[in-house]
Amino acid sequence: MPRDVPEWIGETPDTPVPLRVRMRVYEARGGKCACCGVPIAGKPWEIDHSIPLIHGGKNRESNLQPLLTEHHRIKTHADVQTKARTARIKAAHLGVKAKGRPMPGSKASKFKRKINGQVVLRDGNDG
Repeated sequence: MPRDVPEWIGETPDTPVPLRVRMRVYEARGGKCACCGVPIAGKPWEIDHSIPLIHGGKNRESNLQPLLTEHHRIKTHADVQTKARTARIKAAHLGVKAKGRPMPGSKASKFKRKINGQVVLRDGNDG
């Protein structure tokens, strides 16, 4: 009869998963990739968060799953794309605009080019 072990919870989102927890997650999932169900013994695999940290998932044992390295890369890329799209939609909804560098030569730039080709600082009174 196995002894009860308390669930591992990372102190921070960046806390690495200990080897003992990796082994428990592997055994709990039957040694199979959570994505495709293929046995992962002898193949490169990684621990993945079922609910990604960037989407509010927790860094705890119950949120971990084993994935083959190739599937982990694909899932992480998709998670980041989803998060970026969500952030863009939310920013547009709230009316927040990203502030970047002004286009060179535009009126927002601090430089201007005179008709003779000379580049000078704008004095702020240009209209």
